[in-house]
Amino acid sequence: MTTILNEHDNYHQAEEAYGFPLIIKQLLNRAKIASTNQTISYADKVTYTYAEFFKRINRLANVLKNMGLQAGDVVAVMDWDSHRYLEAYFAVPMSGMILQTVNVRLSEEKVLYTVNHAAPKALLLNAEFAPMIKDYRDDAPSIEHVMWADDAEDDKVGGEKAELPDYVDGEYEALLAAASDEFDFLDFDENTIATTFYTSGTTGDPKGVFFTHRQIVLQTMASTLASALNAEGQGARYNDVYMPMTPLFHVHAWCWPYGATMIGLKQVYPGRYLAPKLVDLIEQHKVTLSHGVPAILQMLLKEMAERGRKFENLKLLLGGSKLNEGLAKAAIECGIEFMSGFGMSESCPVLSRAVFDDKTESMTLEDNLNYRCLSGSPIMLVSMEIWDENGKPQPMDGKSTGELVIRAPWLTQSYFKNPDAGNELWKGGWMHTQDIACMTADGTLSITDRLKDVIKSGGEWVSSLEVETILSFHPSVADIAVIGVPDERWGERPLALIVLKPDHVDTKMEDILALGHQAVERGHLPKYGVPSEVRFLPDMPKTSVGKLDKKRMRSMYSENLI
Repeated sequence: MTTILNEHDNYHQAEEAYGFPLIIKQLLNRAKIASTNQTISYADKVTYTYAEFFKRINRLANVLKNMGLQAGDVVAVMDWDSHRYLEAYFAVPMSGMILQTVNVRLSEEKVLYTVNHAAPKALLLNAEFAPMIKDYRDDAPSIEHVMWADDAEDDKVGGEKAELPDYVDGEYEALLAAASDEFDFLDFDENTIATTFYTSGTTGDPKGVFFTHRQIVLQTMASTLASALNAEGQGARYNDVYMPMTPLFHVHAWCWPYGATMIGLKQVYPGRYLAPKLVDLIEQHKVTLSHGVPAILQMLLKEMAERGRKFENLKLLLGGSKLNEGLAKAAIECGIEFMSGFGMSESCPVLSRAVFDDKTESMTLEDNLNYRCLSGSPIMLVSMEIWDENGKPQPMDGKSTGELVIRAPWLTQSYFKNPDAGNELWKGGWMHTQDIACMTADGTLSITDRLKDVIKSGGEWVSSLEVETILSFHPSVADIAVIGVPDERWGERPLALIVLKPDHVDTKMEDILALGHQAVERGHLPKYGVPSEVRFLPDMPKTSVGKLDKKRMRSMYSENLI
């Protein structure tokens, strides 16, 4: 019971008034009334209604209870984006347990590190990832129960099922079928930890972040509201069809599985991210709402180009890394209505997103593309400042740069079992993003670089993101990254690493750098910002979540591998 404190005697809370804790089960309230006949699909394998989804959540909760798990225990998931994963998103935290979403794209060593660090008691394991946990009884001793899922077995027609490994409790569907479809999810403190996962940083071991029920509910509501307030054609609507293209292990898939379920949308989960399958599902289910990183956008554009078609009514929220204007233009031409945003693993994740209103409708095409590649403005409840190296806030003039620091009700309060790193993250009472940014008078955020990626040439700072944007306009460029490399005279010089489009393999370095020199003549780029050299790569080194891995690129350069 929530207590209302007031010095006036007339303000009393009724004895039976419901305090309504902000816990994840509340996100199901509307859908249980208004969307029971709406559908949820797992690729071409499974389709069922929300009414069945609610029963399956109850069954999974009973499976966990029957295993002897209790509130506070950690349940890990290693699976593709599936209906099973969505069920775990709700059943695990609604039972008072902590959901660990394991990044299966990390190396086996790092996967084992994150599992052992979080110490889950139960694991939902897709058979494809079983080799990653090796003999878990020795390598991940905290795990006491394993729920097995094997999509390959589901695809077989006739014949006998393969025997399950001796260490599993049972096959997922069989376990659910044997459990009751009734479960009473009790209320508890909204500040209870609901989820944990590990950042895929390029230095050291991954760091664990964690989020409460209250934080996830507030993030889901604020992010959904920020989307829905946008002009027609750019925001979420009741008639949208949702499919994630950000893995469910990565920052709650930007909380959109929670948001889509809260609204009651038709949902499609694609499994493994293969471009032909993604496009097939988009066309088959008429998907209208999704999100992803620029690498996913590149996959979609390439696949659609090979099919000779364009997308229809697809709205795509982009984040993870800065979008260059060359890729943005290609997306518009291919029929994708996209908008950029900004967030991070530590922020649950969405902090800002593009705003579309009368101002944007009157923009020229060039200005509109430029605007779409910025990082939007803060969503509701988010406070942002730009600090110089002395912690002094900088003016919102679109020019003054510094580190972006933030406050919001859904930010991780520290790193799991790593208080020193948590204290550094929250130095001065604001969360430090490690991003260099500036902000215009109307609150539009522009990320100009990462602190660790800024290039200092001859004592002057060079923004790698700015150079990438300019050179990306060359029609031969499929992907680009600019890094700083040692230089005897200038200390550092920018080096452009480029992946060429298949039909432009004969492009010369000078042709691409010409765009940089033209930008210098027009006053858009300082002379020292033009790279001295371009090196062509067959593919671009990226992290497990599709971001440019510039640390790896710098290492490859120092080892003469590029």
